[in-house]
Amino acid sequence: MAKDVRTAAVIGAGTMGHGIAHAAALSGMATRLYDPSTDALAKARDRIEAILRKAVDLGKATTSEADAALGRLRLEPNLAKALEGVDIVIEAAPERIDLKLGLMADIERLAPADAVVATNTSALSITEMAGVLSRPARVAGMHFFNPVHKMRLVEIVRALESGDDALATIEGVATRMGKETVLVRESPGFITTRVNASLGNEAFYMLQESVASARDIDKALKLGLNHPMGPFELVDLVGLDTRLSILEYLHRSLGEKYRPCPLLAQYVRAGRLGKKVGRGVYEY
Repeated sequence: MAKDVRTAAVIGAGTMGHGIAHAAALSGMATRLYDPSTDALAKARDRIEAILRKAVDLGKATTSEADAALGRLRLEPNLAKALEGVDIVIEAAPERIDLKLGLMADIERLAPADAVVATNTSALSITEMAGVLSRPARVAGMHFFNPVHKMRLVEIVRALESGDDALATIEGVATRMGKETVLVRESPGFITTRVNASLGNEAFYMLQESVASARDIDKALKLGLNHPMGPFELVDLVGLDTRLSILEYLHRSLGEKYRPCPLLAQYVRAGRLGKKVGRGVYEY
């Protein structure tokens, strides 16, 4: 049975976290956005305000709806206060298993025992994360896509011990946010990350082999395969370091066909991490 969710805590105010917090607040939930960095929280609020202003300008939301969403959003640098009395926790920290396991231990200690726990991981083991909690049945994956306010899909991931109630609650929250859902049994990379990582890695191999320029590879996939973004445009948005980390995990888990392209690793070593630093495959 799905839980009646009134209050949500989003853990992490980065690219995905602020987007999830925006969706939660706009859908009517009292939303606490946690990050230990007050600078990250301030930037997240600025981004959320900008998304809401644009929605009003485009006629997708009224001024009163945007104001109400901001009123439901609380920035919180204290994790204990962020987790107090919440119905659902959506973890959106960077893709590092050590960091996520530490946060799961904090959630076990600080959040209500009946709060549903969702992780936005795109590739890591949810079963391993759930094992930190005394009730792993309340943990499942809730994989959003970037940018959250534009992308309609949420992958709901059933880990080894995910309970039906937790899955139903997460599906209800996603639907309330205006998202479509698919249910996936936990496996490395789920559906989209596994396919997309392969495609993006192959694009880097083609670039490394001088098959075509980055712009022409992007153009070919957009016009020939009807992709909304080219693989290099997408990796610059996601972050080359994030993509490399995912490929390294898939390589360890699934074998040689996911070995990261050396050129991708070279770009990351050079600090070319994508839009977030002003240069990736392209300059910004």
